[in-house]
Amino acid sequence: MTAPPNPASRAPAALPALAVTHVTHAFGTRKALDDVSLTVPAGSFTALLGPNGAGKTTLFSLITRLYDNRTGRIEVLGEDVRRRPAAALSQLGVVFQARTLDLELTVAQNLVYHATLHGIGFRAGRRRALEVLQRAGLADRADERVRNLSGGQMRRVEIARALMHRPHLLLLDEPTVGLDIASRAALVAQVRELVAQEGIGVLWATHIIEEIAPDDRVVVLHRGRIRAEGSHAEVLAQAGAHTIADAFLHLVREPEPIPGVST
Repeated sequence: MTAPPNPASRAPAALPALAVTHVTHAFGTRKALDDVSLTVPAGSFTALLGPNGAGKTTLFSLITRLYDNRTGRIEVLGEDVRRRPAAALSQLGVVFQARTLDLELTVAQNLVYHATLHGIGFRAGRRRALEVLQRAGLADRADERVRNLSGGQMRRVEIARALMHRPHLLLLDEPTVGLDIASRAALVAQVRELVAQEGIGVLWATHIIEEIAPDDRVVVLHRGRIRAEGSHAEVLAQAGAHTIADAFLHLVREPEPIPGVST
């Protein structure tokens, strides 16, 4: 049974969940991100769409402070991640592309350990763990070792863990990689429910067109640059396309080389 929405947990509507402004990041002479700006409004599902190597993981690493943004500005609920990292990161939940659960611990132990990192005591952490697992449909697996779960169940546990401290922004980096169609659909539905029920802002990085819905905001990232941003309809208009698949192909298409002209 789905838990009722918690109005007290909702982010301030006037502030975007995430604001990235003029961020550039390079590895040596190679620019991984080039003057990137984007916004994730509170209570929105924003799809960050880009092929492999587009710069999605680099952007997530900057938002989460794994890398230092030396240019531009990144704000989570108005808090600058560089100037006030503790305040910004306390509003943030993350599901990385690589699996990060401890397979030898139980589901609940993984969640309670994460809670302690956010200053939540054991008893309160256990209560919160059961609460988020109930929402994820995994309360009956709380005391089972993680290694016994399916890939889709592990991803749902990672989302539950990311929600332990009641963040207002959730980042998910290619969360459905390696999942079958049914598990992928269930995971997307779970996250969309979080947006609808709790008003959480979501940035969902993917290269899978089928994961994008007409009500989503869409940001297209290619070769480290934003190629389009806006509502589903606005991105279609920017690309002059009828479907998001056609829009994506148009936006990431490289120009044909001109014979005799070097590039």
